[in-house]
Amino acid sequence: MSVSRFLRLARTYRVDIVWVTFIALNLLAMRLIPHWQTIPFLVCWLTLSAAYGFRLWHLGSTLLAVGTVTLATGGLIGWQVLKGKQDADYLAEVPLIALMFVIMVWHSRRRMAAMEQMRRVSEHNLLLLDQQRQFLQDASHELGTPIAIALGHAELIEQGATDQAVAADARVAVEELQRMRRLTSRLLLLASTDGPGSLHFGPVDVEEAVVETLRRWNHLPRRWSLGPLPEARVEADVDRLTLALDALIENAVEHTDEDGGIELGARVEGDDVVLTVADSGHGIPASELQRIFGRFSRIGAARGRKASGFGLGLAIVKAIAEAHHGSVDVRSAEGEGSVFELRLPASPAAASTASPAGQRTFAVGNGAGIAARGALQR
Repeated sequence: MSVSRFLRLARTYRVDIVWVTFIALNLLAMRLIPHWQTIPFLVCWLTLSAAYGFRLWHLGSTLLAVGTVTLATGGLIGWQVLKGKQDADYLAEVPLIALMFVIMVWHSRRRMAAMEQMRRVSEHNLLLLDQQRQFLQDASHELGTPIAIALGHAELIEQGATDQAVAADARVAVEELQRMRRLTSRLLLLASTDGPGSLHFGPVDVEEAVVETLRRWNHLPRRWSLGPLPEARVEADVDRLTLALDALIENAVEHTDEDGGIELGARVEGDDVVLTVADSGHGIPASELQRIFGRFSRIGAARGRKASGFGLGLAIVKAIAEAHHGSVDVRSAEGEGSVFELRLPASPAAASTASPAGQRTFAVGNGAGIAARGALQR
């Protein structure tokens, strides 16, 4: 055997070599010092437990090691009993200690088997999640082209139809294809939100983001208002944050009558910035609060009202919030409106001084002024 091969084997089995050497020294101590042999006897079994913890031998190797130590220690004690140097009762400790070690090994192997099973289940679940995410991405992407082609042809049929029935049927086809395109777009967004490299973080001014969001939506017939806005920033992907705010407002618009109120605001809480969208709409029953952020959850339909959309908006908000290491929550009561809170980590360099409501007026859409006055009182 070459020196290099010997050194490799020595490195591989260094724990076993150290253990065998230590066992040999303790057996020698038991042989030379009979009246003091209790300590080296127990040390032999302790070192066997320690070596098993390091090496995790296979069952055959474990039984061989237990048998070797049992025979070696039992043989020495038995020889000393025969020579009258030890009491015969002392010999009974050998099988008892061996049995304790075997029970310990049995429990540890059961636990290892359970942990291995959990690891396999976790890996399988992660694989399924990755496959589902990839399927959603692929399906949404591949459906985009045929939907666009079919939509174009349906629009041409609608524009060129001379028969009103044909035009009406084409209009239905156009609307459904547009709906399908929105659905695939949202599914693709959900599938890609938590993917690696899907977000591009940067400092986002909270006041600017909220005011710009209101500017895009205040053309709809609702009583729009701004609550308090802090002079703070969040570390976020501005495009995804915009999508989350749009989804919250779209939900508020859907569940609020035209004379109802919708208020946007924000506040600083510790190291977080909380963006709020409050409405005076229909509210949500307490029994349904836990499921509204699930995919395809449509609360309006469950309460006997016609619900538009796909039930993906709030699921998108949750996915975006969690991708930013934040969260989304809701406070609501049926018939009393809802308050959705999007909590995001504040940018480390952000100032955290909130500006009181009522001190500023923002030009929002068509030159109209909307004061930050907190119009929705609860």
